[in-house]
Amino acid sequence: MIPWDDFRLVRAIAETGSLAGAAEQMSVNHSTVFRRLGALESQLGARLFERARAGYVPTPTGEEMVRLAARMADEVLAVERRITGQDLRPSGELRVTTNDTLLVHLLTPIFASFRAAYPEITLDIVVANPSLNLSKRDADVAIRASDRPGDTLVGRRIAAIAWAVYGREATCGTGEVFSPQTLRRHVWLGFSEPLGGIKPAKWLRERVGEERIVYRVNTVLGLAEAAVAGIGLALLPCLIGDTVPGLVRLSPPEPEMESDLWLLTHPDLKATARVRTFMDHVARELTPRRPLIEGHGEAAEAAS
Repeated sequence: MIPWDDFRLVRAIAETGSLAGAAEQMSVNHSTVFRRLGALESQLGARLFERARAGYVPTPTGEEMVRLAARMADEVLAVERRITGQDLRPSGELRVTTNDTLLVHLLTPIFASFRAAYPEITLDIVVANPSLNLSKRDADVAIRASDRPGDTLVGRRIAAIAWAVYGREATCGTGEVFSPQTLRRHVWLGFSEPLGGIKPAKWLRERVGEERIVYRVNTVLGLAEAAVAGIGLALLPCLIGDTVPGLVRLSPPEPEMESDLWLLTHPDLKATARVRTFMDHVARELTPRRPLIEGHGEAAEAAS
């Protein structure tokens, strides 16, 4: 029988196109990969890869083995999730993914209170603006802003994330009414990739125009800092703009920019004690913060 690790080896070589890449992926050295591949090909009596100039390319036999390895990996992950889901005691490690904005301006105090309440659970926080794959156990729980959280996940919608126009207090009046005419009188901060596809970026391109955007950054945290520095006006989530010293809100929340805040996990993990306990705690702690997230705080009255 072919060991599972040999299937993983073949898949890693196919994915990376090189022995060095496979070695790095599997945390072994190059010579180990070379030796194991040679032994496996001798055992099977067939070549699994062609050594081309562009790298290692699977032969038809190699491709069949790669497909089987992918199916086996999915099965192993499914078994892991089911076994983990049977855990009844809130202890162990919990891997949580969220973005930098939510972590810095909303979630860290909540994580701290969770650790105080459940000291036997260790949190591993993965800051990743792109969404990690919960089905592949990149994380156990995701806290993310999304309009489409994924059909394969379960969880709850916490709140609507409101966005509005913000500027530096020293250079902006709070009484201005923004309209299609007044928007283009100002210079603006914009979004670079990978944020170019979010709703606020689209709103900015359509309402303000590319010619008025003088500064771009690929993180919302950086956008807030640039607004405080007075480089230009910015579209920001109200949970940031209403709490960062030196910024004032210059418009009501714009419904076109709104997205939802979701607390998500995989169906196989939802009954796990540490996952269930964590999700209940976070949801409970976020509930009193909904006015801030949805832009209904004190700054809303000043901008209305």
